[in-house]
Amino acid sequence: MKAFSLQGEWAFILGSSSGFGMAIAKELASRGMNIFGVHFDRKSAMEQINKDIEEMKANGVAVEFFNMNAADEEKRKETIPKMKEKIGDKPIRTIVHSLAFGSLKTYFGDTEKDELIQAQIEMTINVMANSLVYWTQDLRRAGLVGQGTRIFGMTSAGGHRVWQSYGAVSAAKAALESHIRQIALELAPHGVRANSICAGVTDTPALRKIPGNEKMIEIATQRNPSGRLTTPEDVAQAIAVLSLPEADWITGNVIHADGGEGIVG
Repeated sequence: MKAFSLQGEWAFILGSSSGFGMAIAKELASRGMNIFGVHFDRKSAMEQINKDIEEMKANGVAVEFFNMNAADEEKRKETIPKMKEKIGDKPIRTIVHSLAFGSLKTYFGDTEKDELIQAQIEMTINVMANSLVYWTQDLRRAGLVGQGTRIFGMTSAGGHRVWQSYGAVSAAKAALESHIRQIALELAPHGVRANSICAGVTDTPALRKIPGNEKMIEIATQRNPSGRLTTPEDVAQAIAVLSLPEADWITGNVIHADGGEGIVG
């Protein structure tokens, strides 16, 4: 059987400037995929991001990043025609939703100021879950989602477990997994596959923002039967493999890329 190459295919990554998103972009670029990325960063972060972009381009691929709020409808509708102009009529092969922006307040606090408010909960779920649906809808209308497209939502154990101050993010992860299942169901007849990727605890900038992250890292290191934390590169390699045609019958799942962390009680 002839081996399928990802060479010349396109990937689109929401949340591409660091952590999982950047690792996935680099891995796919190393396999010959062209990369679109959406990120939302201050000027101070751009020096490193530009270095990473040049590193990817050294693989002989096209790389274009858009610095914008991925949850902004107007920006989304401005960006997709630019992508369409580059790609033409061929669907994007790999779409990854790896947005990590939300409130880490608790539901209940000593004062009302310490507690999550409606706007913060809704923003967190909108950015970290609902935005995947809106991007997928608009990309499909533009002809950029179709036969062979693979869609991945980055979830975590927070989708089914609890951690202090992680309530709004947990709700978003659970919603993201639900959206992935629905996308898998509705777009299966069109040759689109969708899965949630549940990474193990990974030392990323997003994790470091969670109160108590040091304890989380300690517990995960002790319980993981592989004897270490998950790395962004572990997850990136899994997504590359799942982007191949041989994984065509895998859809609608929560796939654990965690070295066995999730099986330990």
